[in-house]
Amino acid sequence: MSKIPEFENQYIEFKSENVKAMALAEEIVAFANTEGGEIWLGIEDDGSVSGLSRCYEEDIMNICRTNCIPPIIPVYEPIKIDNQLVAKVTIPKGEDKPYYTTQNKYYLRVGSTKRIASREELLRLFQASGLFHYDLVSVDRAKLTDLDISQITNYFTRHQISFLDETEDERSRLMTASDIIDNRCKPTVTGLLIFGITPERYLPASGISFAHFSGTELDSKLIDKKNFNGSLARQIDNCLAAIKANTPIGSTIVGAKRVEDPHYSDKVFRELLVNACVHRNYSLFTSNIRIFKFQDRIEFISPGRLPNGVSIEKLPIGVSFQRNPVLVRFMENMGYMDKLGRGLPMVYREAMQLGCKVIFEETGQEFRVILPFPKQ
Repeated sequence: MSKIPEFENQYIEFKSENVKAMALAEEIVAFANTEGGEIWLGIEDDGSVSGLSRCYEEDIMNICRTNCIPPIIPVYEPIKIDNQLVAKVTIPKGEDKPYYTTQNKYYLRVGSTKRIASREELLRLFQASGLFHYDLVSVDRAKLTDLDISQITNYFTRHQISFLDETEDERSRLMTASDIIDNRCKPTVTGLLIFGITPERYLPASGISFAHFSGTELDSKLIDKKNFNGSLARQIDNCLAAIKANTPIGSTIVGAKRVEDPHYSDKVFRELLVNACVHRNYSLFTSNIRIFKFQDRIEFISPGRLPNGVSIEKLPIGVSFQRNPVLVRFMENMGYMDKLGRGLPMVYREAMQLGCKVIFEETGQEFRVILPFPKQ
């Protein structure tokens, strides 16, 4: 038997019987756009039971179908409490975000209330749905001089294009067609991250922070700490070097041979670094990608949850998702990755061979990969 929650919170909303259809639709949309939740009908704001005079299942289904776009499928459960009828309406976390009402309003659940999504929040909802890609956004304050022309030249040379021998108009056309700049000659987010001289100047918290702790918790003694900025390739290469420098490989002598202790190959750390860089949400300016090395594990933490349609359960078997498809294209062309979704399964398999299990977690607005070290 279901028990009435004690109070409203991020996942619980109370509504009396006389709630209007549009007000209910707004609550439903807010839950679907966030983490899902429950609407308890026949319960007052103070948690007292006022009850329902009849079953409202058909009404709720109609509201979810006609007042919410795209339609939402709830679960309606009638419940008897002290001889009074109430209903628990469960709204799932939406898989087709963003949802909005027929009044063209997008709502989010924040604490125990709903509110209209801000421009930045709406942008992230569209980005999660795959309807909008932040890596294509132009950066208004940036200029062509913020791009490293020598790196752009090297990139096109690998594709048999003599960039510097072209006219200025043709060079602009090539960069525009490749999404390095927009049609106003403003660098894009991708242009700055791949070819920017100092992209962090315009894209706050777009780097990698590395920290090595002596123990197993964040309050352990700090052994090493570094911040890496610049182009993504430079960040990945420098951070990989720092991880290797802080992860010595032990060995034992067996007979006349030196045998290394079980350890991960460099490609595992490189894959997790590349994955964090190309799939993070660059519209979140909250923090750098963070790499924490502990005595028993290493953690890769990137801003942004998994995109719509991608679940943690799918990651070990391989799923190809692209929050930043233009970034992915460049990193693939530069030899840092492929688009076949083989990277994380490779990491998962190598960990299993070493007797370890990779842990994938979503917490708040972050995605975390925890890689335990093999026992020596």
